[in-house]
Amino acid sequence: MISAMDILRGKILIVDDQEANVQLLEQMLRGAKYTNISSTMDPSQVCELHLIHHYDLILLDLMMPGMDGFQVMENLKDIEKGSYLPVLVVTAQPDHKLRALKAGAKDFVSKPFDLAEVLLRVHNMLEVRLLHQEMKELYARLAAEKKVSERMLLNVLPASLAERLQERPEVKLGSFTELITESHAEVTVLFADLLDFTKFAEGASAEVLMGVLDELSSRFDEKAVNSGIDPSRTIGNAYLAAVGLTDALAQHSIQASRKALEIVEAVDRFNEHSRFKLKLRIGFDTGTEVSSVAFNRKVNYDL
Repeated sequence: MISAMDILRGKILIVDDQEANVQLLEQMLRGAKYTNISSTMDPSQVCELHLIHHYDLILLDLMMPGMDGFQVMENLKDIEKGSYLPVLVVTAQPDHKLRALKAGAKDFVSKPFDLAEVLLRVHNMLEVRLLHQEMKELYARLAAEKKVSERMLLNVLPASLAERLQERPEVKLGSFTELITESHAEVTVLFADLLDFTKFAEGASAEVLMGVLDELSSRFDEKAVNSGIDPSRTIGNAYLAAVGLTDALAQHSIQASRKALEIVEAVDRFNEHSRFKLKLRIGFDTGTEVSSVAFNRKVNYDL
């Protein structure tokens, strides 16, 4: 959520060819505790400054020599393509207001300035701008997580199912529309989970976090292939392995137990040379049949 301090820290650029207007607006904003204010009297510099500083709000005078505010907005559209144009126009001409809004401005203030009006419109514009940026970032994260989820789905499925899914054109386009199921002989499912991983993740950078997970999953997979265990079942901080899916194994529960001990040893070896001391939770379940179902991006293991 956007806080009052976020709004007061918003990056503001004042553009006006009259020094008195620039000083007056700066005085108004600083008096209201805004802390990140810049200004220019040269409209030709606006786009370059915006490319460097990414302003949250541009207070833009419309009537300036050489390049008026309308041309500045047209140039800004090349930077903010398909995005939110953070422009609050300043004008003394009532007939310019509608034209400015049509040109992409989001609001306007009138000359001579009214303190309450200026502060209210600046606050509202900054709040909307910051919310817009927050939503863009959220959408980008969701899109990235969707791609990761789809890759993880293919990893967690038995190899035969994953191969069948990858052959389908709808999977390559990022969707799963058909029900696919398989049944297997009795198997043992092993589940290993890193405890308090959220607390660890909050204090680590993305590079460190991925490095830890990659190292641990590699350690977990070292002997899996020769044990009848599909090695490609790492999901975030959890590791899922089903023993006996590919080939029927008479001692699948014993193999799973050995694998659990190997996982514990791998974590112990990791802890020996790492300042992060990780702990494990291990779980087992054995059933006479496992059905793996892929439908609408979900996988169920029924024992």
